Amino acid sequence: MMPAARESLLDAAYTALTRRPWSAVRMVDVAAAAGVSRQTLYNEFGSKEGLARALVRREADGYLAGVERALTGYIDPRDRLAATAEWTASAARENALVRAMLTGFWSEGLPSPTLSAVPSSSAVPAQRRADGPLPSPGDFVQIVRDRAVAVLSLPGATRYDGSELARSCELVVRLALSCVAAPPPEGGVAELVRGALGRQSV
Repeated sequence: MMPAARESLLDAAYTALTRRPWSAVRMVDVAAAAGVSRQTLYNEFGSKEGLARALVRREADGYLAGVERALTGYIDPRDRLAATAEWTASAARENALVRAMLTGFWSEGLPSPTLSAVPSSSAVPAQRRADGPLPSPGDFVQIVRDRAVAVLSLPGATRYDGSELARSCELVVRLALSCVAAPPPEGGVAELVRGALGRQSV
């Protein structure tokens, strides 16, 4: 199956999820919305649980791609970290799956796949990856912190003490997650981050 068709199925599943609880999303409707047969959908994902895992994996990858854009879109380290925090808060606000992944709170209407790996007999590489372990909130903190540290430690970047930099990056990630749980006023995320970093050596 072409990757584009897999994306179409995931798009259809995501759209269905925005309209009704996951328990009411039917595989036949997802297949029809994507313009493929139900058998094709089962061949690609194996089951509704497999589809849920693939959808969660895709949204996790999309969130992390946004983190990468935020970290590389500015020169000043504070701007990079503020943009990362803003992206985290906005992605969670706009995408219920991202919010659930970052907070660990899976509301009743969402799929809630186990985060540990599940046995996979899929011949589809993307599905085998989706059947692997899914990131927990703690994993996201670590992944984003480590990526921020790596970007801010690149040759040509202003040099910082390694342990201080790691602490500052983790502080920003945790501050962003607190903004997901209790959103500040418009524009307040970057302000909070810059205020917190004013006391740090970044």
